[in-house]
Amino acid sequence: MFEIKKICCIGAGYVGGPTCSVIAQMCPEIRVTVVDVNESRINAWNSPTLPIYEPGLKEVVESCRGKNLFFSTNIDDAINEADLVFISVLSNPEFLAEGTAIKDLKNPDRVLIGGDETPEGQRAVQALCAVYEHWVPREKILTTNTWSSELSKLAANAFLAQRISSINSISALCEATGADVEEVATAIGMDQRIGNKFLKASVGFGGSCFQKDVLNLVYLCEALNLPEVARYWQQVIDMNDYQRRRFASRIIDSLFNTVTDKKIAILGFAFKKDTGDTRESSSIYISKYLMDEGAHLHIYDPKVPREQIVVDLSHPGVSEDDQVSRLVTISKDPYEACDGAHAVVICTEWDMFKELDYERIHKKMLKPAFIFDGRRVLDGLHNELQTIGFQIETIGKKVSSKRIPYAPSGEIPKFSLQDPPNKKPKV
Repeated sequence: MFEIKKICCIGAGYVGGPTCSVIAQMCPEIRVTVVDVNESRINAWNSPTLPIYEPGLKEVVESCRGKNLFFSTNIDDAINEADLVFISVLSNPEFLAEGTAIKDLKNPDRVLIGGDETPEGQRAVQALCAVYEHWVPREKILTTNTWSSELSKLAANAFLAQRISSINSISALCEATGADVEEVATAIGMDQRIGNKFLKASVGFGGSCFQKDVLNLVYLCEALNLPEVARYWQQVIDMNDYQRRRFASRIIDSLFNTVTDKKIAILGFAFKKDTGDTRESSSIYISKYLMDEGAHLHIYDPKVPREQIVVDLSHPGVSEDDQVSRLVTISKDPYEACDGAHAVVICTEWDMFKELDYERIHKKMLKPAFIFDGRRVLDGLHNELQTIGFQIETIGKKVSSKRIPYAPSGEIPKFSLQDPPNKKPKV
């Protein structure tokens, strides 16, 4: 069997960097080169400050960088010297979850390798299997044809996104009836046929994979003349959009039907905790809706750089003209963001948000002081927060007995970062 001695990975992003770093650590006899056209990104991979945050990644990179792991912009030489080139030889879809990527790579549920059903294709499949067999049990390595491999990746993410949209749809019903979506999720999750994973109601899913892969599935179904199947999966995206608009509407409704010129603290900008990735983050959408209503946003995230927040909110589909410079302030810490605010909106489930001094925060906020928990991170603190004086609004539960269940007005329009911007006429 052909033995792989040199691997080239094209793309030094959230997938290529961690994946090939772990391969290099687990296979010290293989030279792994990660290449990218982005010189500043490659320079960051070669520096003490990596371009992405992922728990455990820095230790993995530093253990083998300069030994058998290299980051370079010399793409042509790396490809010519490689025995295997990731993304151009085989279908080897990743099933990584940001925040646990290193753990997922070192102890995967499965490794999926697809290849052509030709002698050359099967030799390539077996060669890549041999690389993973350095640390993955052979029974966890699945080999399929290329179509099955690629469709498995789309279907896996579509099923996970579907579960989130399903529980989020139930959260709306819970708010209208007085039920608690966490109690409902626990009850249905104890059914072994359903299981308890991905039943956490929230302000909506984000990240680079879920929306992209569901929309790819929709496109594929439409191209293959399967309109009913396409419409089924499109509803997963539509429900996610609805959940974001519904949450933004609830903020506006609770703040006496206007947020114009009101200061709102946004805690969390990454699409999930333990990552600095903001792609398709619900924070972007919530911020857009509130900016459109004239709110002044003070945003804090422990891992997302100021420059990234500004770039995301300056996207033509998100803001217009000088909206960001007028309405957005990036704060150095959560207390600064909350100082003088009318409301605190939690958009990312960072653990640190459970441990803040909310009595200190309440003293500095305008009254009545609101907390909108879009991630259910403060569930165990509701009584304490209400005693302090906060009005609590959360996903899928009616916390305060003084307020009627929320019914969305549907006034906030849909938008997508993939759509061309709709410019409003200036008055």
